[in-house]
Amino acid sequence: MARKRLILSFLLMLFFAWSGNATKSAQLRKMDNVRLSAGVTLTPLVPQGTGENLREAIIVCPGGSYHWLDEPTEGLYVAQWLQKEGIAAFVLLYNPYTTLHTKIMGAISDAIEHVRSFAGEYGVDPDRIGAMGFSAGGHLVMSAAEHFASDPARRLNFVAPIYPVVTMNEPYVHKRSMRGFLSPREIASAEGRDRFSLEKNVPQNCPPVFLLNCTDDPIVKYQNSILLAEALSSAGVEHLYTRYETGGHGFGANPARQNENTSAWQGLFMKWLRSLKF
Repeated sequence: MARKRLILSFLLMLFFAWSGNATKSAQLRKMDNVRLSAGVTLTPLVPQGTGENLREAIIVCPGGSYHWLDEPTEGLYVAQWLQKEGIAAFVLLYNPYTTLHTKIMGAISDAIEHVRSFAGEYGVDPDRIGAMGFSAGGHLVMSAAEHFASDPARRLNFVAPIYPVVTMNEPYVHKRSMRGFLSPREIASAEGRDRFSLEKNVPQNCPPVFLLNCTDDPIVKYQNSILLAEALSSAGVEHLYTRYETGGHGFGANPARQNENTSAWQGLFMKWLRSLKF
């Protein structure tokens, strides 16, 4: 029986490895990747020409329940859009099926430090580095915004969680993301679940937040974003929360997945970003 379980686990690992690689678009694989650590890469899409002013940088984190990566809809397409807007975009890719939160948080930590350390080479303002994440990726970027808020090397200057996973507690927890991010021991512990429930960890010095989701989201219960918005308000954190009635989940920057409502979110984000006073 033990041998059968071992074989099954091995086959599942192979499946997720194959499916994770399959989600990376051919175009993204051909680009120059920065290897941050084993299984973790950062792909820069930087606008041509530095211009007179340094630009913003945004680390892009695709979702996928911390089990796979929804690329290119929440990765390459997002980065290409940001690049066209004159923003340096960096797509963060890792093999989530092999990691729990220590390595996942390590991946985004390394990404932030890399972009800030090489800001001059990228033509980036080191004080205008943000992160944008989708679903589980939204949970990841917001976790970084909260946990690194007081660390000058890893502090994000703004963050955009889009239809994010927020809580690790019932009744609104997205269980698959929880299982991909927390260990069984942490899941069984209220303290372990609370540690990475975003609504319970908003610091007063949290960077500005752009938060967006849809009421009819069939994957992550829309109340997740309400919990986060209420926590941001309680902490006095600058933020903009937008909720569309329809639009579902997983639309990213892919026009084929967007509807009349969600096709407007990218313009709304750019307007919000340009309003920030760094």
